[in-house]
Amino acid sequence: MKENSPLVSVYITNYNYEKYIKQSIESVLSQTLQDFELIIIDDGSIDNSRNIIEGYRDNPKVKIIYQQNKGLNVTNNIALRVCKGKFIMRLDADDFLEITALEKMSDILASDENLGLVFPDYYLVDELGKITEEFRRHNFQDEVSLLDQAAHGACTMIRVSFLRNLGGYNESFSCQDGYELWVKFTAAHKVVNITEPLFSYRRHGSNLTRNETRILSTRAQINELYSLDRFGTLQSLCIIPVRDGQIALRNLNSKSIIEHKIDAILGCKNVSQIVISCPDETLLKFVEEKYGENIMIHKRDSRDADINVSLVNTVNSVLKQAGNHFAAITLLTVEFPFTKSYVIDDAINTLFLFNSDSLVSVRQENNLMFQHFGDGMHPILNQDKFSKIERESLYKLTGGIMAVKMDVFLKNQKITCGRIGHVMVDQVTSMGLFTDFDIKLAELYASSIL
Repeated sequence: MKENSPLVSVYITNYNYEKYIKQSIESVLSQTLQDFELIIIDDGSIDNSRNIIEGYRDNPKVKIIYQQNKGLNVTNNIALRVCKGKFIMRLDADDFLEITALEKMSDILASDENLGLVFPDYYLVDELGKITEEFRRHNFQDEVSLLDQAAHGACTMIRVSFLRNLGGYNESFSCQDGYELWVKFTAAHKVVNITEPLFSYRRHGSNLTRNETRILSTRAQINELYSLDRFGTLQSLCIIPVRDGQIALRNLNSKSIIEHKIDAILGCKNVSQIVISCPDETLLKFVEEKYGENIMIHKRDSRDADINVSLVNTVNSVLKQAGNHFAAITLLTVEFPFTKSYVIDDAINTLFLFNSDSLVSVRQENNLMFQHFGDGMHPILNQDKFSKIERESLYKLTGGIMAVKMDVFLKNQKITCGRIGHVMVDQVTSMGLFTDFDIKLAELYASSIL
């Protein structure tokens, strides 16, 4: 590295953020650490952004790049190619840094040559920049042994040599650059965090992070790519344990609930054997006639199908018939009929990518929840407080997916045990059928997609 090379390269990505970009730029220029270069990359803005950016043309620390709609990951790689720093960090044009951010993050990276990236806690701010919450991550040095919660894509400082050796960013993905980086980076290098808020993340109507389906499907594609590279195709035994065959045979717009479920599994890449386990002969006969040898039929003991009875006996009985040569066991609840194939595959990929023992499907519960202590209602875990702590986040079990590595199940005789990972599911996947009203809603949805 040349002697005049800066320690840190910061790049700001901008598209039509004329309202915010000046604050973003100024937050970099005012840093206590001045050993940096600032690369401003405008991705074809059609608002007044260019005029604002041009106001910094004569600043010796600033390099300006104009391009036309290259997208985030291409832009990330452009910054990686032109940067001169030892460390690099992206700052989105609608966010801004605390004054000591570069100094504190670079000090930690510089203290350990084996350290790949560092990321801080952050503030959530509104459109006007007013702080609404403080978000505090886990302490990754002391608390974290399962690395399935990625760092924020922006305002994470990365060692440039490590990132280049890993090939930079994968340009086939249009979003979730931070997650893609995390999946491949944590497999090769140490990561740490700073338990102090060092940037402000602005929430407003045009945030990409509000597009749930796009985010989750992109994450699934990323997981598939790296799982296939590391483990090959993962062969899972998929069991659908059914208590009530009549519910499973109920139609949702001329297609039964069990067909919705089976058809989704047949589209999976990581499932090599499907088993329907049920005490109801009518359901088993229907499946056998409809799908033939594609589906294994298992006559479930009626006692194992009772409410609140563990699924362990059912799984062991299935294994006697199907064998235990599979990498994992995946159990799918029939009452969640709209699970997509890629979500099931993603659950299996995620189980192995992050070296979990077992896994469940969840949705994060963002609404304020209460408990009654006899003297009235109290918010759970003080969710109404200003500081939101990651370890106090609540997750709802939904979507009807559980997975466990075969060797873990055989050893522990449990389905959820050891290090329990998670796969986040979208709202449609979490649509469960537990009342007549639920079924009527599902019928309406099914009529719109079939």
